[in-house]
Amino acid sequence: MGCLRFTPIVVLQLTLCSVLQGAKWKYSGPEGEHHWSKHYPYCGGAFQSPIDIKSELLRFDPTLRPIEVQNYNLSLNEQLTLGNNGHSLQISLPSKMHISSLRHRYNAAQLHFHWGSSGRPAGSEHTVNSKQYAAEMHVVHYNSDKYANISMAVDKSDGLAVLGVLIEIGEFNPAFEQFLKFINGVKYRDQKVQVSGFNIRTLLPARLDEYYRYDGSLTTPPCYPSVLWTVFRNPVAISQKQFFSFATALYSSYAQDSATALLHSNYRKPQPADSRVVLVSFKEGRGLYGTHTVTSPFTRKRIIQQLLVGDLADLADEGLYQLLPSGSQKLHADERNELKDMQNLAKPKQQLLNPSLWKKSQTNRYVGKLALAEDTLCYGSLKQRVSHQLRHSHAENELVQALRDAVFPELNLKSYLDCKSDLALPTIRHILRGRPTDEAFELDRSLTKALMNQRKTSAAVKQNGPVTKYGGLSPATAPRKPLSKDYPHPWLLPMEWED
Repeated sequence: MGCLRFTPIVVLQLTLCSVLQGAKWKYSGPEGEHHWSKHYPYCGGAFQSPIDIKSELLRFDPTLRPIEVQNYNLSLNEQLTLGNNGHSLQISLPSKMHISSLRHRYNAAQLHFHWGSSGRPAGSEHTVNSKQYAAEMHVVHYNSDKYANISMAVDKSDGLAVLGVLIEIGEFNPAFEQFLKFINGVKYRDQKVQVSGFNIRTLLPARLDEYYRYDGSLTTPPCYPSVLWTVFRNPVAISQKQFFSFATALYSSYAQDSATALLHSNYRKPQPADSRVVLVSFKEGRGLYGTHTVTSPFTRKRIIQQLLVGDLADLADEGLYQLLPSGSQKLHADERNELKDMQNLAKPKQQLLNPSLWKKSQTNRYVGKLALAEDTLCYGSLKQRVSHQLRHSHAENELVQALRDAVFPELNLKSYLDCKSDLALPTIRHILRGRPTDEAFELDRSLTKALMNQRKTSAAVKQNGPVTKYGGLSPATAPRKPLSKDYPHPWLLPMEWED
Protein backbone atom coordinates (compact mmCIF):
# COMPACT_ATOMS: atom_id res chain seq x y z
CA MET A 1 0.00 0.00 0.00
CA GLY A 2 1.21 3.45 -0.82
CA CYS A 3 1.57 6.55 1.24
CA LEU A 4 -1.28 8.97 1.89
CA ARG A 5 -1.08 12.60 2.93
CA PHE A 6 -3.82 14.70 4.47
CA THR A 7 -4.11 18.43 3.78
CA PRO A 8 -5.42 20.96 6.34
CA ILE A 9 -8.81 20.92 4.62
CA VAL A 10 -8.86 17.13 4.67
CA VAL A 11 -9.25 16.60 0.94
CA LEU A 12 -7.92 13.73 -1.09
CA GLN A 13 -4.17 13.81 -1.50
CA LEU A 14 -2.87 10.54 -2.90
CA THR A 15 0.15 11.85 -4.70
CA LEU A 16 3.64 12.15 -3.45
CA CYS A 17 4.07 12.31 0.29
CA SER A 18 7.32 12.44 2.13
CA VAL A 19 5.98 13.00 5.63
CA LEU A 20 2.82 11.66 7.28
CA GLN A 21 1.75 12.88 10.70
CA GLY A 22 5.12 14.60 11.06
CA ALA A 23 7.26 11.46 11.21
CA LYS A 24 9.66 10.10 8.59
CA TRP A 25 9.77 6.43 7.78
CA LYS A 26 11.86 4.14 5.63
CA TYR A 27 12.11 0.42 4.99
CA SER A 28 15.44 -0.08 6.74
CA GLY A 29 17.73 1.60 9.26
CA PRO A 30 16.74 3.68 12.29
CA GLU A 31 13.47 4.70 10.62
CA GLY A 32 12.82 1.22 9.18
CA GLU A 33 9.79 -0.99 9.57
CA HIS A 34 10.84 -2.38 12.95
CA HIS A 35 10.57 1.18 14.32
CA TRP A 36 7.36 2.28 12.59
CA SER A 37 5.20 1.61 15.63
CA LYS A 38 7.01 4.32 17.61
CA HIS A 39 5.21 6.96 15.58
CA TYR A 40 2.46 4.84 14.02
CA PRO A 41 1.16 2.49 16.73
CA TYR A 42 -1.13 0.54 14.41
CA CYS A 43 1.99 -0.76 12.66
CA GLY A 44 2.54 -2.87 15.77
CA GLY A 45 -1.12 -3.82 15.97
CA ALA A 46 -3.41 -6.58 14.77
CA PHE A 47 -4.42 -7.82 11.31
CA GLN A 48 -1.38 -6.36 9.58
CA SER A 49 -0.30 -6.84 5.97
CA PRO A 50 1.34 -8.28 3.98
CA ILE A 51 1.22 -11.97 4.91
CA ASP A 52 2.73 -15.19 3.63
CA ILE A 53 -0.16 -16.91 1.85
CA LYS A 54 0.45 -20.48 2.92
CA SER A 55 -1.49 -23.45 1.56
CA GLU A 56 -2.58 -24.39 5.08
CA LEU A 57 -4.30 -21.02 5.48
CA LEU A 58 -6.50 -21.41 2.42
CA ARG A 59 -10.25 -21.95 2.64
CA PHE A 60 -12.30 -22.31 -0.54
CA ASP A 61 -15.32 -20.00 -0.64
CA PRO A 62 -17.73 -20.86 -3.49
CA THR A 63 -19.53 -17.53 -3.05
CA LEU A 64 -16.54 -15.47 -4.17
CA ARG A 65 -17.40 -13.91 -7.52
CA PRO A 66 -14.93 -12.96 -10.25
CA ILE A 67 -13.55 -9.46 -9.75
CA GLU A 68 -15.37 -6.99 -12.00
CA VAL A 69 -13.69 -3.68 -12.77
CA GLN A 70 -15.41 -0.83 -14.57
CA ASN A 71 -14.08 2.07 -16.65
CA TYR A 72 -10.50 0.81 -16.51
CA ASN A 73 -9.97 1.50 -20.23
CA LEU A 74 -8.98 5.16 -20.10
CA SER A 75 -8.93 7.52 -23.08
CA LEU A 76 -5.65 8.85 -24.46
CA ASN A 77 -7.04 12.31 -23.73
CA GLU A 78 -7.14 11.66 -19.99
CA GLN A 79 -4.06 12.81 -18.12
CA LEU A 80 -2.63 10.75 -15.28
CA THR A 81 0.02 11.87 -12.82
CA LEU A 82 3.08 9.62 -12.58
CA GLY A 83 5.19 10.42 -9.56
CA ASN A 84 8.03 9.38 -7.28
CA ASN A 85 7.02 9.93 -3.65
CA GLY A 86 10.31 8.68 -2.21
CA HIS A 87 8.74 5.38 -1.22
CA SER A 88 7.25 4.13 -4.48
CA LEU A 89 6.38 4.84 -8.11
CA GLN A 90 2.73 5.91 -8.14
CA ILE A 91 0.06 6.70 -10.73
CA SER A 92 -3.05 8.69 -9.87
CA LEU A 93 -6.32 7.21 -11.13
CA PRO A 94 -9.72 8.78 -11.87
CA SER A 95 -12.52 7.86 -9.46
CA LYS A 96 -14.78 6.71 -12.30
CA MET A 97 -12.68 3.53 -12.26
CA HIS A 98 -14.24 1.19 -9.73
CA ILE A 99 -14.79 -2.37 -8.51
CA SER A 100 -18.42 -3.39 -8.90
CA SER A 101 -18.35 -6.96 -7.58
CA LEU A 102 -17.95 -6.29 -3.85
CA ARG A 103 -20.51 -5.57 -1.15
CA HIS A 104 -19.94 -1.85 -1.67
CA ARG A 105 -18.73 0.15 -4.63
CA TYR A 106 -15.03 0.95 -4.38
CA ASN A 107 -13.67 3.79 -6.51
CA ALA A 108 -10.06 3.77 -7.68
CA ALA A 109 -7.61 6.31 -6.30
CA GLN A 110 -4.08 5.28 -7.27
CA LEU A 111 -1.79 2.41 -8.09
CA HIS A 112 1.81 1.93 -7.02
CA PHE A 113 4.59 -0.64 -6.94
CA HIS A 114 6.91 -2.48 -4.57
CA TRP A 115 10.04 -4.18 -5.89
CA GLY A 116 13.42 -5.68 -5.02
CA SER A 117 16.88 -4.65 -6.18
CA SER A 118 19.07 -5.34 -9.19
CA GLY A 119 21.11 -7.74 -7.09
CA ARG A 120 18.05 -9.42 -5.56
CA PRO A 121 15.02 -9.34 -7.87
CA ALA A 122 12.59 -10.34 -5.12
CA GLY A 123 10.44 -7.52 -3.80
CA SER A 124 6.79 -8.50 -3.65
CA GLU A 125 5.12 -7.80 -0.31
CA HIS A 126 2.83 -10.82 -0.30
CA THR A 127 4.53 -14.17 -0.62
CA VAL A 128 2.96 -17.50 -1.58
CA ASN A 129 4.26 -20.45 0.41
CA SER A 130 7.30 -18.28 1.20
CA LYS A 131 7.96 -17.57 -2.49
CA GLN A 132 8.67 -13.90 -3.07
CA TYR A 133 8.06 -12.50 -6.53
CA ALA A 134 10.13 -9.80 -8.24
CA ALA A 135 7.61 -7.03 -7.58
CA GLU A 136 4.00 -6.29 -6.68
CA MET A 137 1.43 -3.76 -7.87
CA HIS A 138 -1.35 -2.42 -5.65
CA VAL A 139 -4.44 -0.77 -7.13
CA VAL A 140 -6.02 1.17 -4.26
CA HIS A 141 -9.79 1.77 -4.05
CA TYR A 142 -11.96 3.39 -1.38
CA ASN A 143 -15.54 2.70 -0.29
CA SER A 144 -17.42 5.39 -2.21
CA ASP A 145 -20.82 4.20 -0.97
CA LYS A 146 -19.95 5.43 2.52
CA TYR A 147 -17.10 7.94 2.19
CA ALA A 148 -16.60 11.00 0.02
CA ASN A 149 -12.89 10.42 -0.59
CA ILE A 150 -9.98 8.27 0.45
CA SER A 151 -8.96 10.65 3.23
CA MET A 152 -12.22 9.89 5.01
CA ALA A 153 -12.07 6.17 4.22
CA VAL A 154 -8.46 5.31 5.04
CA ASP A 155 -8.93 4.84 8.79
CA LYS A 156 -12.30 3.04 8.63
CA SER A 157 -12.56 -0.72 8.97
CA ASP A 158 -14.55 -0.96 5.74
CA GLY A 159 -12.73 1.88 4.01
CA LEU A 160 -10.37 0.37 1.44
CA ALA A 161 -10.17 -2.44 -1.08
CA VAL A 162 -6.85 -3.17 -2.77
CA LEU A 163 -6.13 -5.37 -5.78
CA GLY A 164 -2.69 -6.96 -5.43
CA VAL A 165 -0.85 -8.18 -8.55
CA LEU A 166 2.28 -10.31 -8.21
CA ILE A 167 4.95 -9.56 -10.84
CA GLU A 168 7.57 -11.97 -12.15
CA ILE A 169 10.42 -11.53 -14.63
CA GLY A 170 9.69 -12.98 -18.04
CA GLU A 171 8.52 -11.60 -21.36
CA PHE A 172 8.43 -7.92 -22.29
CA ASN A 173 5.12 -6.35 -21.21
CA PRO A 174 3.89 -3.55 -23.52
CA ALA A 175 1.24 -2.45 -21.00
CA PHE A 176 3.91 -1.50 -18.43
CA GLU A 177 5.80 0.42 -21.09
CA GLN A 178 2.89 2.89 -21.23
CA PHE A 179 4.31 4.57 -18.13
CA LEU A 180 7.84 3.15 -17.75
CA LYS A 181 8.94 5.14 -20.83
CA PHE A 182 8.44 8.29 -18.72
CA ILE A 183 10.34 7.03 -15.68
CA ASN A 184 13.39 9.24 -16.24
CA GLY A 185 11.14 12.24 -15.63
CA VAL A 186 10.54 11.13 -12.04
CA LYS A 187 13.99 9.95 -11.03
CA TYR A 188 13.99 11.92 -7.79
CA ARG A 189 11.65 12.30 -4.87
CA ASP A 190 8.61 14.54 -5.38
CA GLN A 191 9.10 14.72 -9.13
CA LYS A 192 6.02 14.07 -11.26
CA VAL A 193 5.02 14.08 -14.92
CA GLN A 194 1.77 13.79 -16.85
CA VAL A 195 1.15 10.65 -18.90
CA SER A 196 -1.66 9.84 -21.29
CA GLY A 197 -4.42 7.52 -20.19
CA PHE A 198 -4.30 3.87 -21.23
CA ASN A 199 -6.12 0.63 -20.48
CA ILE A 200 -5.31 -0.05 -16.82
CA ARG A 201 -6.99 -3.46 -17.17
CA THR A 202 -3.98 -4.63 -19.21
CA LEU A 203 -1.81 -4.32 -16.09
CA LEU A 204 -3.90 -7.00 -14.36
CA PRO A 205 -3.75 -10.77 -14.94
CA ALA A 206 -5.90 -12.17 -17.71
CA ARG A 207 -8.02 -14.10 -15.20
CA LEU A 208 -9.76 -12.10 -12.50
CA ASP A 209 -11.70 -15.05 -11.12
CA GLU A 210 -8.80 -16.67 -9.26
CA TYR A 211 -7.61 -14.80 -6.19
CA TYR A 212 -6.84 -14.82 -2.47
CA ARG A 213 -9.03 -12.76 -0.12
CA TYR A 214 -8.35 -11.71 3.49
CA ASP A 215 -8.75 -8.80 5.93
CA GLY A 216 -5.58 -6.77 6.40
CA SER A 217 -3.94 -3.38 6.58
CA LEU A 218 -2.04 -0.69 4.78
CA THR A 219 1.50 -1.98 4.29
CA THR A 220 2.99 1.46 4.97
CA PRO A 221 2.46 3.85 7.88
CA PRO A 222 -0.01 4.50 9.43
CA CYS A 223 -0.80 0.79 8.87
CA TYR A 224 -4.53 1.08 9.56
CA PRO A 225 -6.19 -2.38 9.37
CA SER A 226 -8.71 -1.01 6.89
CA VAL A 227 -8.04 -3.05 3.74
CA LEU A 228 -10.02 -5.82 2.09
CA TRP A 229 -7.22 -7.54 0.20
CA THR A 230 -7.64 -9.31 -3.13
CA VAL A 231 -4.35 -10.81 -4.31
CA PHE A 232 -4.60 -12.43 -7.71
CA ARG A 233 -3.40 -16.00 -7.97
CA ASN A 234 -1.70 -15.61 -11.36
CA PRO A 235 1.28 -13.24 -11.68
CA VAL A 236 1.96 -10.94 -14.61
CA ALA A 237 5.34 -10.86 -16.32
CA ILE A 238 7.66 -8.00 -17.19
CA SER A 239 11.07 -8.20 -18.83
CA GLN A 240 14.31 -7.98 -16.90
CA LYS A 241 14.99 -4.61 -18.52
CA GLN A 242 11.60 -3.34 -17.34
CA PHE A 243 12.30 -4.60 -13.84
CA PHE A 244 15.63 -2.78 -13.84
CA SER A 245 13.71 0.40 -14.65
CA PHE A 246 12.14 0.08 -11.21
CA ALA A 247 15.26 -1.11 -9.42
CA THR A 248 17.94 1.21 -10.86
CA ALA A 249 16.31 4.34 -12.32
CA LEU A 250 14.63 5.82 -9.24
CA TYR A 251 15.97 7.57 -6.14
CA SER A 252 14.40 8.05 -2.72
CA SER A 253 16.38 11.27 -2.29
CA TYR A 254 15.65 14.74 -3.65
CA ALA A 255 17.33 16.07 -6.78
CA GLN A 256 19.13 18.73 -4.74
CA ASP A 257 20.52 16.30 -2.16
CA SER A 258 24.27 15.93 -2.24
CA ALA A 259 24.05 12.23 -1.37
CA THR A 260 21.72 10.17 -3.54
CA ALA A 261 19.94 7.02 -2.41
CA LEU A 262 18.47 4.48 -4.81
CA LEU A 263 14.81 3.59 -4.35
CA HIS A 264 14.71 -0.19 -4.14
CA SER A 265 13.69 -3.04 -1.82
CA ASN A 266 10.64 -1.00 -0.83
CA TYR A 267 8.61 -3.85 0.61
CA ARG A 268 7.38 -4.71 4.08
CA LYS A 269 8.10 -8.17 5.46
CA PRO A 270 5.24 -10.66 6.08
CA GLN A 271 3.23 -10.09 9.26
CA PRO A 272 1.68 -12.60 11.72
CA ALA A 273 -1.56 -14.29 10.68
CA ASP A 274 -3.37 -13.27 13.90
CA SER A 275 -5.90 -16.12 13.65
CA ARG A 276 -6.81 -15.13 10.07
CA VAL A 277 -7.44 -17.51 7.24
CA VAL A 278 -7.31 -16.73 3.51
CA LEU A 279 -10.38 -17.33 1.39
CA VAL A 280 -9.76 -18.49 -2.17
CA SER A 281 -12.05 -18.40 -5.18
CA PHE A 282 -10.57 -21.54 -6.71
CA LYS A 283 -10.12 -25.10 -5.55
CA GLU A 284 -8.17 -27.04 -8.13
CA GLY A 285 -4.49 -27.46 -8.89
CA ARG A 286 -1.17 -26.44 -7.33
CA GLY A 287 -1.52 -28.51 -4.21
CA LEU A 288 -4.98 -27.17 -3.42
CA TYR A 289 -6.79 -30.50 -3.65
CA GLY A 290 -8.60 -31.09 -0.39
CA THR A 291 -8.79 -27.39 0.47
CA HIS A 292 -11.65 -27.03 2.93
CA THR A 293 -14.82 -25.12 2.12
CA VAL A 294 -16.14 -22.44 4.45
CA THR A 295 -19.60 -22.49 5.93
CA SER A 296 -22.12 -19.68 5.97
CA PRO A 297 -21.58 -16.87 8.50
CA PHE A 298 -25.12 -17.64 9.68
CA THR A 299 -23.83 -20.75 11.44
CA ARG A 300 -21.12 -18.73 13.11
CA LYS A 301 -23.56 -16.05 14.25
CA ARG A 302 -25.37 -18.71 16.25
CA ILE A 303 -22.14 -19.26 18.16
CA ILE A 304 -21.88 -15.57 18.97
CA GLN A 305 -25.55 -15.48 19.96
CA GLN A 306 -24.98 -18.38 22.34
CA LEU A 307 -22.01 -16.58 23.89
CA LEU A 308 -24.00 -13.36 24.25
CA VAL A 309 -27.33 -14.60 25.57
CA GLY A 310 -27.15 -18.41 25.85
CA ASP A 311 -26.62 -20.66 28.85
CA LEU A 312 -22.91 -20.38 29.52
CA ALA A 313 -22.94 -23.19 32.05
CA ASP A 314 -24.11 -25.56 29.34
CA LEU A 315 -21.40 -24.30 27.02
CA ALA A 316 -18.83 -24.95 29.73
CA ASP A 317 -19.99 -28.55 30.00
CA GLU A 318 -19.95 -28.99 26.23
CA GLY A 319 -16.39 -27.81 25.76
CA LEU A 320 -16.49 -24.35 24.25
CA TYR A 321 -12.71 -24.47 23.90
CA GLN A 322 -13.39 -26.38 20.68
CA LEU A 323 -14.06 -22.96 19.17
CA LEU A 324 -10.34 -22.30 19.33
CA PRO A 325 -7.73 -23.91 17.08
CA SER A 326 -8.13 -27.45 18.39
CA GLY A 327 -5.31 -28.99 20.42
CA SER A 328 -2.85 -26.30 19.45
CA GLN A 329 -2.51 -23.84 22.30
CA LYS A 330 1.03 -23.20 23.44
CA LEU A 331 1.13 -21.12 26.59
CA HIS A 332 4.06 -18.94 27.49
CA ALA A 333 4.62 -17.86 31.07
CA ASP A 334 2.91 -14.52 30.60
CA GLU A 335 -0.06 -16.21 28.92
CA ARG A 336 -0.43 -18.68 31.80
CA ASN A 337 -0.51 -15.76 34.21
CA GLU A 338 -3.12 -14.09 32.04
CA LEU A 339 -5.31 -17.18 32.20
CA LYS A 340 -5.15 -17.17 35.99
CA ASP A 341 -5.88 -13.47 36.17
CA MET A 342 -8.78 -13.78 33.77
CA GLN A 343 -10.59 -16.30 35.94
CA ASN A 344 -12.04 -13.48 38.01
CA LEU A 345 -13.05 -11.73 34.77
CA ALA A 346 -11.56 -8.47 35.93
CA LYS A 347 -12.26 -5.51 33.69
CA PRO A 348 -9.69 -5.10 30.93
CA LYS A 349 -7.27 -2.24 31.23
CA GLN A 350 -8.77 -0.54 28.19
CA GLN A 351 -12.16 -0.55 29.94
CA LEU A 352 -10.61 1.20 32.91
CA LEU A 353 -8.94 3.66 30.57
CA ASN A 354 -12.13 4.54 28.74
CA PRO A 355 -15.33 3.17 30.27
CA SER A 356 -17.55 4.78 27.64
CA LEU A 357 -15.77 2.80 24.94
CA TRP A 358 -16.45 -0.57 26.51
CA LYS A 359 -19.56 -0.29 28.72
CA LYS A 360 -22.61 -1.45 26.80
CA SER A 361 -25.92 -2.87 27.86
CA GLN A 362 -26.59 -6.54 27.28
CA THR A 363 -29.04 -5.64 24.53
CA ASN A 364 -26.65 -3.29 22.78
CA ARG A 365 -23.89 -5.89 22.85
CA TYR A 366 -26.23 -8.52 21.42
CA VAL A 367 -27.40 -6.32 18.56
CA GLY A 368 -24.00 -4.80 17.96
CA LYS A 369 -22.07 -8.04 17.81
CA LEU A 370 -24.41 -9.77 15.39
CA ALA A 371 -24.44 -6.74 13.11
CA LEU A 372 -20.70 -6.21 13.34
CA ALA A 373 -20.10 -7.17 9.73
CA GLU A 374 -21.75 -3.87 8.78
CA ASP A 375 -20.31 -1.81 11.63
CA THR A 376 -17.42 0.56 11.05
CA LEU A 377 -14.45 1.04 13.34
CA CYS A 378 -12.70 4.39 13.04
CA TYR A 379 -9.07 3.82 13.88
CA GLY A 380 -8.14 7.48 14.01
CA SER A 381 -10.71 8.34 16.68
CA LEU A 382 -9.99 5.13 18.59
CA LYS A 383 -6.31 6.03 18.75
CA GLN A 384 -7.17 9.52 20.01
CA ARG A 385 -9.41 8.18 22.77
CA VAL A 386 -6.92 5.55 23.89
CA SER A 387 -4.05 8.05 23.76
CA HIS A 388 -6.03 10.55 25.85
CA GLN A 389 -6.73 7.97 28.54
CA LEU A 390 -3.15 6.73 28.56
CA ARG A 391 -1.85 10.27 29.05
CA HIS A 392 -4.06 10.62 32.11
CA SER A 393 -2.65 7.38 33.50
CA HIS A 394 0.94 8.31 32.54
CA ALA A 395 1.19 5.15 30.44
CA GLU A 396 1.83 6.58 27.00
CA ASN A 397 4.36 3.86 26.23
CA GLU A 398 1.56 1.29 26.34
CA LEU A 399 -0.24 2.73 23.31
CA VAL A 400 0.73 -0.02 20.84
CA GLN A 401 -0.39 -2.82 23.14
CA ALA A 402 -3.51 -0.95 24.24
CA LEU A 403 -4.58 -0.53 20.62
CA ARG A 404 -3.93 -4.20 19.94
CA ASP A 405 -6.07 -5.12 22.93
CA ALA A 406 -8.82 -2.75 21.85
CA VAL A 407 -8.92 -3.57 18.15
CA PHE A 408 -8.13 -7.28 17.93
CA PRO A 409 -11.37 -8.68 19.45
CA GLU A 410 -13.54 -6.50 17.21
CA LEU A 411 -11.56 -7.28 14.07
CA ASN A 412 -11.33 -10.97 14.88
CA LEU A 413 -15.08 -11.23 15.49
CA LYS A 414 -15.93 -9.38 12.27
CA SER A 415 -13.52 -11.54 10.30
CA TYR A 416 -14.83 -14.69 11.99
CA LEU A 417 -18.42 -13.91 10.99
CA ASP A 418 -17.18 -13.45 7.42
CA CYS A 419 -15.38 -16.83 7.66
CA LYS A 420 -11.96 -15.19 7.36
CA SER A 421 -10.57 -16.13 10.77
CA ASP A 422 -10.85 -18.50 13.68
CA LEU A 423 -12.47 -17.26 16.86
CA ALA A 424 -9.59 -16.44 19.18
CA LEU A 425 -9.53 -16.68 22.97
CA PRO A 426 -9.23 -12.89 23.56
CA THR A 427 -12.38 -12.39 21.49
CA ILE A 428 -14.36 -14.94 23.50
CA ARG A 429 -13.26 -13.30 26.73
CA HIS A 430 -14.11 -9.87 25.35
CA ILE A 431 -17.67 -11.11 24.76
CA LEU A 432 -17.89 -12.79 28.16
CA ARG A 433 -17.24 -9.52 29.96
CA GLY A 434 -20.80 -8.52 29.15
CA ARG A 435 -22.32 -11.64 30.74
CA PRO A 436 -23.33 -12.38 34.33
CA THR A 437 -20.19 -12.94 36.34
CA ASP A 438 -21.11 -16.33 37.80
CA GLU A 439 -21.97 -17.87 34.40
CA ALA A 440 -19.00 -16.31 32.67
CA PHE A 441 -16.72 -17.47 35.47
CA GLU A 442 -17.73 -21.09 35.00
CA LEU A 443 -17.23 -20.97 31.25
CA ASP A 444 -13.95 -19.10 31.57
CA ARG A 445 -12.75 -21.66 34.09
CA SER A 446 -13.50 -24.48 31.64
CA LEU A 447 -11.58 -22.62 28.94
CA THR A 448 -8.65 -22.11 31.29
CA LYS A 449 -8.59 -25.75 32.32
CA ALA A 450 -8.72 -26.95 28.73
CA LEU A 451 -5.95 -24.64 27.61
CA MET A 452 -3.74 -25.44 30.57
CA ASN A 453 -4.11 -29.15 29.75
CA GLN A 454 -2.92 -28.42 26.24
CA ARG A 455 0.46 -27.35 27.59
CA LYS A 456 1.33 -31.04 27.51
CA THR A 457 1.25 -30.90 23.71
CA SER A 458 3.71 -28.02 23.42
CA ALA A 459 6.43 -30.26 22.00
CA ALA A 460 4.12 -31.35 19.21
CA VAL A 461 3.07 -27.76 18.64
CA LYS A 462 6.64 -26.74 17.90
CA GLN A 463 6.70 -29.20 15.05
CA ASN A 464 3.32 -28.13 13.66
CA GLY A 465 3.96 -24.42 13.18
CA PRO A 466 4.49 -20.95 14.62
CA VAL A 467 2.49 -19.50 17.45
CA THR A 468 0.53 -16.30 16.83
CA LYS A 469 0.72 -13.26 19.05
CA TYR A 470 -2.69 -14.10 20.47
CA GLY A 471 -1.78 -17.39 22.09
CA GLY A 472 -2.57 -19.91 19.38
CA LEU A 473 -1.22 -21.39 16.23
CA SER A 474 -1.94 -19.83 12.93
CA PRO A 475 -5.32 -21.51 12.41
CA ALA A 476 -4.30 -23.45 9.35
CA THR A 477 -1.36 -25.11 11.10
CA ALA A 478 -3.56 -26.29 13.96
CA PRO A 479 -4.48 -29.97 13.79
CA ARG A 480 -8.25 -30.36 13.83
CA LYS A 481 -10.21 -33.14 15.49
CA PRO A 482 -12.69 -35.05 13.33
CA LEU A 483 -16.34 -34.11 13.70
CA SER A 484 -18.00 -36.53 16.10
CA LYS A 485 -21.52 -37.71 15.36
CA ASP A 486 -22.18 -37.78 19.09
CA TYR A 487 -21.14 -34.17 19.63
CA PRO A 488 -24.25 -32.43 21.03
CA HIS A 489 -23.75 -29.14 19.18
CA PRO A 490 -21.52 -29.61 16.11
CA TRP A 491 -21.90 -25.93 15.24
CA LEU A 492 -19.70 -25.15 18.22
CA LEU A 493 -16.64 -26.49 16.45
CA PRO A 494 -14.13 -23.91 15.21
CA MET A 495 -14.68 -24.17 11.46
CA GLU A 496 -17.19 -26.47 9.78
CA TRP A 497 -15.53 -27.25 6.50
CA GLU A 498 -17.28 -29.06 3.67
CA ASP A 499 -15.19 -31.05 1.23
